Amino acid sequence: MRALRLMLRSPLGATAITLFAFVVLTAVFAPLIWGVQASVTNTGDLLAGPSAEHLIGTDNLGRDLLLRTLVATRLSIVLAVLATAVAVGAGLILGVAPLLLGRLLGRPVIWFTGIAVAFPGLLLALFFAAIFGSSSTAAVFAIGLAGAPAFARLCQNLIAGIEARDFVAAARVGGVDRFRVLLRHVLPNIGEPLIVNATIGAGGALLAFAGLSFLGLGVQPPEYDWGRLMMDGIRGIYLNPLAALAPGAAVVIAGLAFNLLGESAARTLGISDDAILISLARRRSSRRLRPVAAPTAPTPAEHDENVLEVQDLRVTFPGAAGPVHAVRGVSFSVREGEIVGIVGASGSGKSMTALAVAQLVAEPALVEASVLRFLGIDLRTARKEKLRRLLGTSLAMVFQDPMSSFNPTMRMGDQLAEVATEHAGLSRREARRLAADRLAAVRISQPARRVRQYPYEFSGGMRQRAMIGMGLMISPRLIIADEPTTALDVTVQSQVLELLREIRDSDGASILFISHDISVVAELCDRVLVMNAGEIVEELRASELSSARHPYTRALLAAVPHMGTDLDRPLAGIEDEVTTR
Repeated sequence: MRALRLMLRSPLGATAITLFAFVVLTAVFAPLIWGVQASVTNTGDLLAGPSAEHLIGTDNLGRDLLLRTLVATRLSIVLAVLATAVAVGAGLILGVAPLLLGRLLGRPVIWFTGIAVAFPGLLLALFFAAIFGSSSTAAVFAIGLAGAPAFARLCQNLIAGIEARDFVAAARVGGVDRFRVLLRHVLPNIGEPLIVNATIGAGGALLAFAGLSFLGLGVQPPEYDWGRLMMDGIRGIYLNPLAALAPGAAVVIAGLAFNLLGESAARTLGISDDAILISLARRRSSRRLRPVAAPTAPTPAEHDENVLEVQDLRVTFPGAAGPVHAVRGVSFSVREGEIVGIVGASGSGKSMTALAVAQLVAEPALVEASVLRFLGIDLRTARKEKLRRLLGTSLAMVFQDPMSSFNPTMRMGDQLAEVATEHAGLSRREARRLAADRLAAVRISQPARRVRQYPYEFSGGMRQRAMIGMGLMISPRLIIADEPTTALDVTVQSQVLELLREIRDSDGASILFISHDISVVAELCDRVLVMNAGEIVEELRASELSSARHPYTRALLAAVPHMGTDLDRPLAGIEDEVTTR
């Protein structure tokens, strides 16, 4: 309703809604009022011209052409909407196939879609009409399948954008399968542009249907739509031009109504022109964190105190001038209850290392390692289902941007509850109660009310704490925090750091903390790994940072302003040239 009010405030929106309402009302009531009268024949008044009795004349059986044009509105609109539904349905199937099938099997679908989009839609409609035959049902499928490639390409582009969002990555880390990711996280976020493009597409389908009926490949007698009326009227166009022009004008008006409605909706909803063209808060909690254990969560080997062990980790991307090595031979370990910090400038490979550990680096990137072991299980060779359970129950990921880390179309309680229902066997009601408990545990006030709210209703600091609460829904053995304090003010930053430290102390969880701020790492972490150009250049305890030996580490320390910094001199910088070849 809010979107409707916004549309009515603009001249374009008001015009579109008025015109569309006129078309819909005509389609609904015209057959009821004039349906019988439009079929009455009069052999004494055949092919008559415009008159007071028949404003645009009669046809070869003496039937009133104006009434038939009005009555034909229903069938014309219904068939166009059905064809659009077929196009959207087939386009969705092709559009989501790459996500469900994976990159290797989904690539041929993308190629096929690209080839099909290259052909004009009307030619494809004629091709399918020749195959299916001459009937209104056949024309629905012909036009629908002809419009499917455009919707498929739109879906693929929209899905590609949503797939890159942090909340999808978080769902995958939580062990949510592809089909559930599609239904709960992807489709709700591409619904608006799909609906807008479907509205615009209905106008094109209306025109295409009229064209097929005009050629005799669509609606067949005794039924009639605007295309069929144009076909009959064209024979006597020199005697009575209105016989063909009136149904043609009706097609234009109805098509314009659909297109203006879609364009106005796109502007109101804030959907970009590119998508159309591709067609288109604080209360401290004293309670301790009591995580819920998944019954099938794997446990580390008794003799192995390392929660995570990485040796010679390499991440390589193909490039135009040769392979790009984002991570080059990184080796480190994280022990039980330890906080290990990875620090470095932007582009040093910190986040890529974390993503590789969490198995979130997709093709065409290549991830290699001599050892990549989590809780005693080799991540390189573990079966997919076992890996999904392992990462979903024992690994928590806290992403950098708290706004993109949550699905904007889902309530916070549902998002936190997803992992518990997926892996702990809890009902939705039990999982939502646990979600409220976790929000309270991460110091978010009024948790029972907050679980019913959407991400935009949370402040930045609350979203970041809620992201940590999501990781605590099922007891994590390792929390990977990828720059969780970026863009937060110092007060909220301090709260997040204190919260992470409390989680370690109360639950014994290990933490891999990634940051570009070496002062934050020094405050929180036990050990520090300094990365530059995809490599670890120095490893030392946080208490030893002041005596670091490597020039890059000393430069990072020098770049941090402090109370004694001379305000009259430029701040210290780092002359760093990242080499990834």
